[in-house]
Amino acid sequence: MPDPAAVNSMFARIARRYDLANRLLSFGIDRRWRKRLVTSVQQAKPLAVLDLATGSGDVAFALARELPPETSILGMDFCQPMLQEAEAKKKASGDTRCERVQFQPGDGMALPLADDSFDAITIAFGLRNMANRGKSLREMHRVLRPGGHLWVLEFSQPHPCFRPFYLFYLRRVLPTLAGAITGDRAAYVYLNQSIEAFPTRETLSREIISAGFATARAEALTLGIVALHTATR
Repeated sequence: MPDPAAVNSMFARIARRYDLANRLLSFGIDRRWRKRLVTSVQQAKPLAVLDLATGSGDVAFALARELPPETSILGMDFCQPMLQEAEAKKKASGDTRCERVQFQPGDGMALPLADDSFDAITIAFGLRNMANRGKSLREMHRVLRPGGHLWVLEFSQPHPCFRPFYLFYLRRVLPTLAGAITGDRAAYVYLNQSIEAFPTRETLSREIISAGFATARAEALTLGIVALHTATR
């Protein structure tokens, strides 16, 4: 499992170039993944949403643009430089819909939140970085209200026919490109390693159920390189 101090330090180093790297390294497909997540959340009509591991706030802002104005949105992350980027983006956006997004520091394995606080939790590309996935999932279960929903957007294991090409990109191409963009090649070597070590959709679904959720299902996106997991408390 990842070392929390090392992960925090890594994201602090790349915070200023994080969004640019995401756009370029995913060839812009990350926007489609977030749109699929937000569309699913819209269907549940939550009144209070927690975006965990919010990073620079992309998911939180996307939710703010699409959910009704009465829906409260809290973005939480344990890396302060990433939260500073999120606050700067909110200030610079000029979008009044984004003003209702609040940001707060918090550890995903010990959330500083009361039980039964939220109707919905989203976490995009953050569960993979938790030092203890099971503990983090149990914390999410704790702060969700009965009947609430969890969405986990995360890298997954690609379809077998595509896997060799994907691994070549992850191992050979991505660290070099990312190093040029962010000046931190090592951070994206970690990204590659953490993706390869991450469980399959089926295994993660079982972990979600083991954390106490009543249901869990997974939808493969983009030849399986990403999955949208949906669970109900």
